[in-house]
Amino acid sequence: MLACIKLALNYILPKQALTELAGWCAAKRFGWLTKAVIDLFIWYYKVDMQEFQKTDTAMYNTFNDFFVRRLRDNLYQIKSDSNVLVCPANGVISQIGLIQGDQILQAKEHSYSLLSLLAGSYAMTKLFQDGVFVTIYLSPKDYHRVHMPCNGVLREMIYVPGDLYALNLFMRQRIPNLFARNERLICRFDTPFGPVVQVLVGATIVGSIETIWSGTVTPPRQGIIKCWNWPLTHIDNDVITLRKGDEMGRFKLGSTVITLLSSGKITLDSSLCAGSQVRLGMPLAIRSENRKSTGD
Repeated sequence: MLACIKLALNYILPKQALTELAGWCAAKRFGWLTKAVIDLFIWYYKVDMQEFQKTDTAMYNTFNDFFVRRLRDNLYQIKSDSNVLVCPANGVISQIGLIQGDQILQAKEHSYSLLSLLAGSYAMTKLFQDGVFVTIYLSPKDYHRVHMPCNGVLREMIYVPGDLYALNLFMRQRIPNLFARNERLICRFDTPFGPVVQVLVGATIVGSIETIWSGTVTPPRQGIIKCWNWPLTHIDNDVITLRKGDEMGRFKLGSTVITLLSSGKITLDSSLCAGSQVRLGMPLAIRSENRKSTGD
């Protein structure tokens, strides 16, 4: 009965209005009240503030400042082996594995199509059919910046408007095509491993999705798909190149990142599975022909 009520609330609540209200509040300076809310959040979600550059909550002027807090320098070692891709975020793996043709596993008995996730782009879908994927859920307590799994050159970005359902396990098990229904930002890179996509998925109360090259992408939420493309040569000064471990985007309030890797010579780390706790910089995948030489 409780599950039915929770599910019904997710369908009927004005999720966009609640999200915009939360985003507005999180961006405002409320002095002692802001600090009190941050302190309560830290206590409730058991956030380890020793991992971050600013440990004193009085140093955060807004809740957003706190939520995109930066990690201490060199807290996590980024695997330096050029044959290894690394985890792009802190969180829990909700699913990981092979893309079965065009189908990606969402949860037990629930899959969704690669084509729908990629906003109907047949060209991009073709690149990742029979490839591999990893879906990482960033809970409220986690660090909410997303980094590069390998060196890459940005080629394409697509903003896709959509629903704002919560992305926790309860919802993943009950709402079909959840990731292909929610608001999301698709970023495609050329890399030494072939094409790589990072999909930043919005959710209820996620006030903003940002990238380091374009700033805030949403809000505003205008209900239309937006596309950006970058040049194919390094002659143009507009080329955006990121190194493995570099920050590429962030969420203001929690959400999910889906990493897509093309089929071929890439093998996912065998120690990772659904439910694995991951940290930025951990090995995620390796060139298959080099799986025996992964040392730094």
